[in-house]
Amino acid sequence: MNLYEAIFSRKSVRSYEMEPVKAALLSEVREYYSQIEGLNPGIHTEISIIDNTKGQNKRIHLLGAKAPYYIAFYSEDKDRAMMNAGYIMEQLALFMCAKGLGTCFLSGVKPKAGNPHKGNLKFVILMAFGYSRGSHTRKAVEAKRMDLQELCVYKEVPRQWMKQLLDSARLAPSSMNSQPWRFVVYDNRIHVFAKKHNMNHLGRYEEFNFGIMFSHLMIVAEELWLDVDLIRLEDITHKNFPNSQYILSAILRT
Repeated sequence: MNLYEAIFSRKSVRSYEMEPVKAALLSEVREYYSQIEGLNPGIHTEISIIDNTKGQNKRIHLLGAKAPYYIAFYSEDKDRAMMNAGYIMEQLALFMCAKGLGTCFLSGVKPKAGNPHKGNLKFVILMAFGYSRGSHTRKAVEAKRMDLQELCVYKEVPRQWMKQLLDSARLAPSSMNSQPWRFVVYDNRIHVFAKKHNMNHLGRYEEFNFGIMFSHLMIVAEELWLDVDLIRLEDITHKNFPNSQYILSAILRT
């Protein structure tokens, strides 16, 4: 299984076998993380792997999921840092899925009380991982997601590769399965919007959600040998989704 295939089969796992993962595989996880290029490469990030095979991190168990390991993700506190975090962490989760490991993002849980920083980096999120009790995958049709017709406004008839990009975006996990994204689709570009909140900016974890979704788009683009740029266009209006907020555009480079 590669990352592309994992997009269509990964599920969040909350029940784990409390057994160790081989040191070689943990090293592969660290090495793969070091090779991921973020959505904004100018934002410095780090991870720490927390060993919980003896169940010693009880605070995390109570607030999240009991797993043999957790990854703590830290980042510089810059603009779009949460989106960058989601972009990186979803790729790591997909890599681990391909290696036979289950994963689950744990929002609102910190690795250690009173320790929200690692040097000058700020703690962002925890991800539980390990060998799952039962399957760590599911069929794409089993994912509870809205249909593309509910998520998209089609300005032009999409080609097959465009449908594959959109379907991968549709399958992206989101906090509380909120699926906040909406798409305006043309022949060679997708304008991405967020459902508008009372506040005129993205919530903390909603920005993380969009990072996850954009990672799906770019993984599929690479699989299909498409050159796609994620850029923000200044001339995009909200007329297609009156109660929405423009985020970014995915544009096919020709």
